[in-house]
Amino acid sequence: MATGASGDATTVDGAVGSPGAAPPGPTARGRAARLGAAVARWWARFSPTGLIGALVMFAAALGPSLMPRSPLYQGAIAGACAAIGYGVGALVGWGGRRIGLRAPWPPERRVLVRRTCAALAVVVVVWALLVDADWQARSRELLDMGAPVPARPLLVLALAVVLALLLVLAARGLRAVVAAVARLTGRLLPPVVARLVAVLVVGVATFLLLDGTIVAGGMNVLTSTFGALDKETYEGDEPPTDPSRSGSPGSLAAWDSLGREGRRFVAGGPDVAELERLSAAVGLDREVREPVRVYAGLDSHTELDDLAELVVDELDRTDAWDRSVLVVVTTTGTGWVDPASAAAIELLWGGDTAIAAMQYSYLPSWVSFVGDRSAPPEAGRALFEAVHARWSQLPPDDRPALYAFGISLGSFGSQGAFASLPDVVARTDGAVWAGTPGFTPLWRELTEERDPGSREIHPVLDEGRTARWGVALRSDDGASLIAGEATWQRPRVVYLQHASDGVTWWSTDLLLERPDWLREERGEDVLPDVRWFPVATFFRVGIDLFVAGEAPAGHGHTFVGEYADAWAAVAPPPGWAPAATTVLRAALDAPRDTSVAGR
Repeated sequence: MATGASGDATTVDGAVGSPGAAPPGPTARGRAARLGAAVARWWARFSPTGLIGALVMFAAALGPSLMPRSPLYQGAIAGACAAIGYGVGALVGWGGRRIGLRAPWPPERRVLVRRTCAALAVVVVVWALLVDADWQARSRELLDMGAPVPARPLLVLALAVVLALLLVLAARGLRAVVAAVARLTGRLLPPVVARLVAVLVVGVATFLLLDGTIVAGGMNVLTSTFGALDKETYEGDEPPTDPSRSGSPGSLAAWDSLGREGRRFVAGGPDVAELERLSAAVGLDREVREPVRVYAGLDSHTELDDLAELVVDELDRTDAWDRSVLVVVTTTGTGWVDPASAAAIELLWGGDTAIAAMQYSYLPSWVSFVGDRSAPPEAGRALFEAVHARWSQLPPDDRPALYAFGISLGSFGSQGAFASLPDVVARTDGAVWAGTPGFTPLWRELTEERDPGSREIHPVLDEGRTARWGVALRSDDGASLIAGEATWQRPRVVYLQHASDGVTWWSTDLLLERPDWLREERGEDVLPDVRWFPVATFFRVGIDLFVAGEAPAGHGHTFVGEYADAWAAVAPPPGWAPAATTVLRAALDAPRDTSVAGR
């Protein structure tokens, strides 16, 4: 300590104080230095190769894909991908050190390299966020979804960093447990064997914990949550009084047994007045009838065959065999019947229709999509075969035309009732399938057998003789049914699909193989800068699965006006003209709960 001219005590950094006073606290510069040192020590604890892996996966997760995503969803995905990248990178670095791959740099050079990498990391993060903001804005404009929120990059980054750190810390906790177990077993076993045993023990225990506690607990929560939800009724839905509906007073399927989606199905649809208005608008002078809608819910039976027989009994009770058209619908996971498709066929025929459906689950489609896929095709077969058996007993000239329909998981299930396209032709009068998942065997087979020169998103099969694909809804000309050179014969099959629908285009093949739809010109509602990268595209399109149902009509996994074109082509009533399809399409554009998200 030095003494100033006035005799006051002066500290070494120039601060003035009184003799005998307590030393002053740390300066701002000192606090900043200590904080910087602490951050440097914390940063040094991370694996350099792990951080490189995290950076690569973070940037990959933000690259262009089929559907726009909310900031929270994108941030969560980016954080999870960064954590996975860190783990892979750290494992690679560990393996390299084990075989002697280590940079022979002095400490000063290592510090310089770390600082350079940190600066590059900042550049890459900013670049990835800007790329994300750019393609999200352009994709939202393309799909008429409005502009993204201005604070999107900050929200994405904040959530990604927090989630990635939490996941990495959890992984480090497991590593600490492995080390503790290795120390215990090391008292009895050689070090290498002890570490191997520790990894196996902790790995098996973690798997059992996840599978037996977290996964099973999660499924129990989903089951109880959606089971309780299934017992609720949408606001405004009332038990029908007309005997042509299940759930009516004389029905064999009680209102309370139908489930939430079943109750919505039998309570909804166009009424006689709406059917009359449409008939008048298209110039058809015909008798309008109350449409038949029959449904069986899981509260009636638990066995699929019993549910299917109840549906047939309901068809008998309502004298549905007297109608001109009978559509067998395989529902989505929750038992949902797409109201736009149902309304389309009923408006098309003036209510001279019957629609039959049954519930096989009350869990959302995505649960079955990533888990058990056996129930939808089993339900599709059970229902179609039961209806077809009864229908086959009737005189060919005194029974309704028989059609099949399904959307999303329901399309997968409905096609499960048929062995091939000739089987569809032999046992139906036609089919409409929308948003077919890419793992559906029949759809995949027909797409792969398309004529040379036709695109994967716009297939032409056998010159368009039997099956045609409807794509790219436009407000002025509807869904374009891709034609071939041959005459379109009957029965007809229509596949509705959108280029931006991840449900249709996701496949495990994306891991290592570029699909044709990414070799060809991009679809009408897909950005041209969507490209294939090994592994990355598999995850990007997989991410799109969970937001495809939130797209506006005509994009992603949402179908509305396309049903007018599809059903008019597959099942046109007498006197139906092409101009009438435009009127029908406009009628379907009226507000309806058509979102498949969560169903």
